[in-house]
Amino acid sequence: MKKQRSRVSGYNKWGYIFLIPFTLAYVIFQLIPLVSTIYNSFFENYMSGLTQIGPTFVGLDNYVQLFEGGDIWIYAKNTMVLWIMCFIPQIILSLLLGAWFSDTRLRLRGSRFFKTVIYLPNLIMASAFAMLFFTLFSDGGPINSLLMQIGFIDTPYKFLSNTGSARGLIALMNCLMWFGNTTILLMAGMMGIDTNLFEAAEVDGATSTQVFYKITLPLLRPILVYVIITSLIGGLQLFDVPQILTNGTGDPMRSTMTLIMFLNKHLFSKNYGMAGALSVVLFIMTGILSLIVFKVTGNDKRKG
Repeated sequence: MKKQRSRVSGYNKWGYIFLIPFTLAYVIFQLIPLVSTIYNSFFENYMSGLTQIGPTFVGLDNYVQLFEGGDIWIYAKNTMVLWIMCFIPQIILSLLLGAWFSDTRLRLRGSRFFKTVIYLPNLIMASAFAMLFFTLFSDGGPINSLLMQIGFIDTPYKFLSNTGSARGLIALMNCLMWFGNTTILLMAGMMGIDTNLFEAAEVDGATSTQVFYKITLPLLRPILVYVIITSLIGGLQLFDVPQILTNGTGDPMRSTMTLIMFLNKHLFSKNYGMAGALSVVLFIMTGILSLIVFKVTGNDKRKG
């Protein structure tokens, strides 16, 4: 017994040793910045010209000032609208592709090639993707030239000067960048479902639609919850695409200004107190929304 205990403690010791790098990285790059951000949110600390104001303890004044203007609600609405416009087509497309690629009855040829192709946009930097779309959909870009040549429009359409088209481009870019990653995750979940269930359903005469809604979706719920929550967190952190596409202005009429772009403006002006307060509010919003999604979609209990 003593030898077994010594062996177990020896194995545990190596486990703790291997955890040290992760623990150090977490403390240095996540825990310390989080505590520092919360601490700075209670101080007045900004630059006025070349003069440094603060840091002066002001309590909750930064939070009060943040909500008094009302801008935060506009930017929060913009952020959620952009996320919904991106996520709905993304999840529908990913579910369809995942179902097709994981269905052995279809025997799709070249499925490995297409799986690689749909994942490739995820490897491209968002800044490069945004610059590409900025060039394509500019007033004198190829898209406008093509539409004018085929007679669809007479004058160049200002894609980035209209709220609907500007939001649509941002949602389209994010959908193209991330649907491949979502497809791979959902497909992995589908391939983990016992094939005997599908065979039994086929014997009972169930259609493909019935199999999808009655077997695939219910058993895919854990991975769907994970996809929704991670997509929500990524949507709340949306920054690079609208920042580059609108040159940081959030135009037209601030309709594409997201919460992180608003945060970046405070950081750029070195208003660390307001930036810290906004970061804390964003952290709380992310936690609450993620908890709501988990409670609504992640409850597997059945009433008996």
